[in-house]
Amino acid sequence: MKNIGFLSFGHWSDAPGSQTQSAADTLIQSIELAEAAEELGADGAYFRVHHFARQLGSPFPLLSAIGARTSRIEIGTGVIDMR
Repeated sequence: MKNIGFLSFGHWSDAPGSQTQSAADTLIQSIELAEAAEELGADGAYFRVHHFARQLGSPFPLLSAIGARTSRIEIGTGVIDMR
């Protein structure tokens, strides 16, 4: 059986028309994305770490929140950018 997951880059912008107007929007949408992926049968949800950025600079609070709202999906960091 193949496993299917996704890697989210979690960017946000306050540009007109953006669906992520703040870092909080990015976190909320990331949690909702993981919940929806699990509901659709995905096996994994991975999030890129954005060091020195206002969103996803520390992935563990996000991963904890996702873990509290999901029951089966594997969660983790997909890329840790150490510039």
